[in-house]
Amino acid sequence: MNPYLDILPEVQKALDNKEAVVALESTIISHGMPYPKNLETAFLLESEVRKHGAIPATIALIDGKIKVGLTQDELTFLAKEGTKVIKTSRRDIPYVLAQKLTGATTVAATMIAAEKAGIAIFATGGIGGVHRGASKTFDISADLQELAKTNVAVVCAGIKAILDLELTLEYLETLGVPILGYQTDELPAFYTRKSGFKVDYNLQNPQEIATLLKAKWDLGIAGGVVITNPIPKESSLDFNLMTDAIDKAILEQNKLGIKGKESTPFLLAKVKELTRGRSLISNIELVRNNVILAAKIAVAYVKTYH
Repeated sequence: MNPYLDILPEVQKALDNKEAVVALESTIISHGMPYPKNLETAFLLESEVRKHGAIPATIALIDGKIKVGLTQDELTFLAKEGTKVIKTSRRDIPYVLAQKLTGATTVAATMIAAEKAGIAIFATGGIGGVHRGASKTFDISADLQELAKTNVAVVCAGIKAILDLELTLEYLETLGVPILGYQTDELPAFYTRKSGFKVDYNLQNPQEIATLLKAKWDLGIAGGVVITNPIPKESSLDFNLMTDAIDKAILEQNKLGIKGKESTPFLLAKVKELTRGRSLISNIELVRNNVILAAKIAVAYVKTYH
C-alpha cells in the first residue's frame, strides 16, 4: 500500500469486493461555488452515486495524505475553508503532501489519486483544456497530459466553455485520447448542449462505454477516455447568452492580467455574475447528471470483469 494513500474503509471494502466506485474531485467544493451551496452539492453528488449503485470517493489532500473518500467532517472542513485551500494539480501534489497542507484536487490530480487507489471511473463538471489565446500564452491545462497517460475514464459535460474547444479537441486527438458522446454526436459545451463540434464516437448506453474501456485497457493502451454527457435540456443555458457572457469575462480577465491556475475560478465566477447566478444552477445540475452516468458506467464496468 502506498504510504501517502489513505482510503476510506467503505471505499476500500468496495474495491476489495470488486464493487462499483466513482471518484469525485474536490476543487468544485473549495473553488467552484460558495459555502454552504458547495457543501450541499458535495452531499448531493455522493448521494446520487449511492442511489445508482456505486460508492462515492471524493478525493482531497489533508494532513500529508491523499484521502480517497472523505468523511462528512472532512467535506464540511473543505467547504468552509473554500478558496483558502490549495487548488492542487499534478505539479502541486508533492509540495502539499510534504508540507501537510490542505489541497483540493483538480481533474489531473483526481485522476492520479484514483488510478493509484484502483478506481477507473471519475465524474466531474468539465475538463480543462487549451485556453483562448494559448498560441501566445501557452496556457494549456495539465488535465490534457493526464488524460494521455492515466488510466481513468472521465465523465464530464464536455470541455469548460470558457476555453478554446477547437484547439482542445485537436490537442486531445494528438494525444490519442478518445472523446465519446453519451447519446450525442455533438460535443456538449458545459452549460449548453451544443458547440458546433463533433465527438469521436456516439455510444448509446453505459454497457457500451464499459466494454470500450475494458478493450482499451486490456490491450495496454495507456491513458484515459473522455465521456461527454450533455447537460439536461431543462438546465441548459442559451448558447448566445453564454457566448456573450464568456467573451465579456475573458475581456475582463485580460484587463486584470489574471493567468495560470487562477484563470478558471475567475472566469467561472465572472460568468456566474454576468448570468445572474444561472450558470451556477446549471453547473450543479450538469455535475449531478454526470455522477449519475458515472455510477451507471462503474456498475457496468465491474460486471465486465465478473
